[in-house]
Amino acid sequence: MFYILRHGRTDWNEEHRLQGEVDIPLNETGRQMAYDAAEKYKDIDFDICYCSPLKRAQETARIFLADRNPAVEIITDNRLHEMCFGDYEGVKNIRQKPECPVYLLFEEPEKYVAKDGAESFEELYHRTGEFIEQVLRPQLEAGKNVLVVGHGAMNCSIVNQFRGTPIKDFWKDMQGNCELLRVE
Repeated sequence: MFYILRHGRTDWNEEHRLQGEVDIPLNETGRQMAYDAAEKYKDIDFDICYCSPLKRAQETARIFLADRNPAVEIITDNRLHEMCFGDYEGVKNIRQKPECPVYLLFEEPEKYVAKDGAESFEELYHRTGEFIEQVLRPQLEAGKNVLVVGHGAMNCSIVNQFRGTPIKDFWKDMQGNCELLRVE
């Protein structure tokens, strides 16, 4: 079985800033969300966890899995970092700025064209697709219960590839902070 968890809240989440690859830590609310999620999902067994290298995801994974017995190994994989938004990382309220190229990523993803150092869907799907084929599928075929801890856009890319969701519906399975999704 395969589960995917989005990291807890950060100050930038609360300020509606585009985080991307900027390594923002959890805030106190985010930490509490991770503790609450650990309690809520304590009866789900995981054999292994793969995690983004960014602080907010790693701290979420550590808190979420802290009291597991047996302990669950957390393996960092660089292919699981958040989508890069280039020069637009740190920008507030992007969904209210139709003049910004990243606006289309959220409102009409099928029309999005990466600019100014941002990552394209092709690049995102290439790296997360590699992770799926080289790591995730072999673990699932071996009968493992796998947890992936990551980010909004990155998680959507994995779920969408698994489910065959078209780019126009990219955000269909967007998770809230510390929301666990079981992917069939």
